[in-house]
Amino acid sequence: MAHFGPGRTVAVIGAGIGGVSAAAYLLKEGLSVTVFERSSVGGGIWHFDERIPADPPYPNQRPSLGDYQVSQRGEFGSPTPPPEPSAGYPDSDPDIELRFAPPGPCYAGLKNNIPTSVLVSSLGPWPEGTEQKISQELAERYIQGLATLHGVTAVTQVHTRVDEVKASPDGGGWEVRTVSLEKRHGAARLRERLWHFDLVVVATGHYCTPRIPGFVGLKEWKAAFPNRIIHSKQYRRPQRFQGQNVLIIGAGVSSSDICRELVGIANKVYQSVRGGAYDTPIHMLPESTIRVGPIEEFQPVSNEDNLLPHQPIPGQILLKDGQILQDIHAVVLATGYITSYPFLSHLHSDDTALDEADENILITSDGEMVHNLHKDIFYIPNPTLAFMGVPYHAAAFTLFGFQAQVLARVFAGKARLPSRAEMVEEYKKKVEEKGRGRSFHSLAGPGAEVGYVREIVEWVNRDGEALGEPKVAAHAEEWVKEYDQFKTRITEEWFGKKLE
Repeated sequence: MAHFGPGRTVAVIGAGIGGVSAAAYLLKEGLSVTVFERSSVGGGIWHFDERIPADPPYPNQRPSLGDYQVSQRGEFGSPTPPPEPSAGYPDSDPDIELRFAPPGPCYAGLKNNIPTSVLVSSLGPWPEGTEQKISQELAERYIQGLATLHGVTAVTQVHTRVDEVKASPDGGGWEVRTVSLEKRHGAARLRERLWHFDLVVVATGHYCTPRIPGFVGLKEWKAAFPNRIIHSKQYRRPQRFQGQNVLIIGAGVSSSDICRELVGIANKVYQSVRGGAYDTPIHMLPESTIRVGPIEEFQPVSNEDNLLPHQPIPGQILLKDGQILQDIHAVVLATGYITSYPFLSHLHSDDTALDEADENILITSDGEMVHNLHKDIFYIPNPTLAFMGVPYHAAAFTLFGFQAQVLARVFAGKARLPSRAEMVEEYKKKVEEKGRGRSFHSLAGPGAEVGYVREIVEWVNRDGEALGEPKVAAHAEEWVKEYDQFKTRITEEWFGKKLE
């Protein structure tokens, strides 16, 4: 396509492992890359920030709104050219940084749940002597080291948030509107700038906008006792729950991790689950965890001003099986996240049901999947817009390296996309096979991850061969062997028995 080729300008949104992978391989292909990162450093979800993000709305807001307030065009100065550094700084708002770039979900005790021998980037190995299970600090350092090694740090604009991405009016490329947080002498200001790029890569990850369930009474509990109800994105350390009775809602990785961290600290830990296919089995949790069924409602609370830390919330929770929970001090909503791209709000449809998405919508009212992507990467109506890291239930660091190489080959004009009609047909076939919803992007099935990588690599290699390009290597045999061993071990732990 004429849109692709060497020397094109590319905006990469996000400097986690997905953004770093994309930017590194785009730079290798000779494209002009600018990375935008709203926080002060790269590292994505592996960057620990002691600060706690502000409460999300209860229940969750529309997916198009995201986890921050998108500015209006022109709200923070003339979009272009960039402001002179001598422009005045107003009195500092102490919460401006928190609102501008809400901290991520990383908690102090976060560790990888996939061994480092499997969770490794094609950009470079882990430092010699790295253990299979490591702290978030080591994971963050690894990502940042790769960014520096491959020139990504040098092209990254930190404290710079993308508020709007729209196709240019003339039909060529994209207008990207950013807002930067500028700090000086203890004060801060926000400044807007308008950029133009030929191509855009979205690498903002899955863990920005909390999913807050609409349980009857939850909103009222939160309003009455705001510090007692949190989402897992706001969890940092177990010590705040010392001696308390804690209800954790959800049965995924975060919920299970928090259950483990609360052992010996909390008095009682309840875990409410719905009985879904991906619920962590009870035998994989601490014996002290009390598993209960799904929530029916949070019953009305009595008004008690100045509730002391040792006092439980003066209310009770009704479960669907009729059981009642009371004397609960705190509730942690480990209920996941909504997929949201607030800078692409025009490609959201907050009033459209999941199964009613047309051929242009990216996100519908559920926020559970990204519609209309070719190979889970390229936006079919306009593939100069691409996404990193949409698939999950995968070895993210490794998978993103393959996605990045494929994306870079296409953007450099060294691999051809099918026609729009062909991409639409392939996408519709996948919808028929997998159905819409959260599982649409899952690579949890037997051979799914290795098969996906083989498929996208073989595609770009066919075109690359005609141009004399070196082949993109798929998973190495040794990696596949270790991956299979890991999957077998996890499956055996999950079902509590050896596989035959």
